[in-house]
Amino acid sequence: MTTNPIDPELADGRSFRTPSDHTGYVQGLDETARRLARRPWPTRPLQRDVTVSFEYFPTNSDSAAAALADCADRLDVVNPAYISVTYGAGGSSRERTFATIERLQSTISSPVAGHLTTVNATRAQTLAVIDRYLEMGVRHIVALRGDPPADATGRPDAATKGVGYTTATELVAAVRAQALKHTDDHVTISVAAYPEVHPKARSAEADLANLAEKIEAGADQAITQFFYDNGNYLEFLARCREARISVPIVAGIMPVTSFTRVSNFAERCGTHIPEWMTDLYRGLDEAPDVHQLVSATLAAEQCRELAEHGVHRFHFYTMNRPELTLSTCRLLGFGRPAQVDAAGRAGAVETGGHAQAS
Repeated sequence: MTTNPIDPELADGRSFRTPSDHTGYVQGLDETARRLARRPWPTRPLQRDVTVSFEYFPTNSDSAAAALADCADRLDVVNPAYISVTYGAGGSSRERTFATIERLQSTISSPVAGHLTTVNATRAQTLAVIDRYLEMGVRHIVALRGDPPADATGRPDAATKGVGYTTATELVAAVRAQALKHTDDHVTISVAAYPEVHPKARSAEADLANLAEKIEAGADQAITQFFYDNGNYLEFLARCREARISVPIVAGIMPVTSFTRVSNFAERCGTHIPEWMTDLYRGLDEAPDVHQLVSATLAAEQCRELAEHGVHRFHFYTMNRPELTLSTCRLLGFGRPAQVDAAGRAGAVETGGHAQAS
């Protein structure tokens, strides 16, 4: 992989040297540099064994489906290890999830993973979804207990109470058993992890024990809730290793498309927003160009610091919007344009490798 490090002048808090006729752009970069000078970590190139993956959600209109197809196509140049498609609680978006996966399988080169939740579903319904995934050629399932739909009471539906899988651990075991019945291929199972503790967990210890149970049931890796305080993730990773959880703990990265919306979402999820980050984005909702530059650079630097601590896998929550994720990946050195040789032949796209880093 050929890295594409951030300009050292920006890293030092100074502006890029840009042609003088781009006055507005220069002003935006000056403001970006000033704000980024407050960031708590330096810029360093990534290691060669770093991989990325992307998460999308199914759409509910033809125009949104077209936008998602464009998003996935633009990000495919990064050569992600895989992409994943979410699944609504109780199968509320089940058919849309299937349709989205089928479209993506036919148009992009990366493997497609399907999410699966068990809330408000019978065991038979859940097993049917697993079988459908396997028939579609899906060989990676993200197994989650899931949350009830927003308009639900939080209690299981009467029709499914007592007859569905009640925990993610039970779901993982069911996926593993069903996969062994129907395919000789290995089916990768991912589960969720919470560096800052699941909001409904009794304690940090109980939350970690729950993760260990999911791994014991057959999960291959865990993908974390998004976070912005790298220290919390690194402390969580150390606790996982102390608890003999040795599978990859993939860092969940959410580039900030809107600081206001992300802050509200973070509050509901129990994700800590550092004070320096609040200061960084103050007033930028009215300055979208600066907001975009800050967000891409911030996400890239977050990944760089984590890579310095041995973290090699990053899962981006794209929100079906390619710009920030693509910008971040380019800053990290992924998805560089193909080179053209003297004979006019395009060379291979330079991307990160897909080594199975932990």
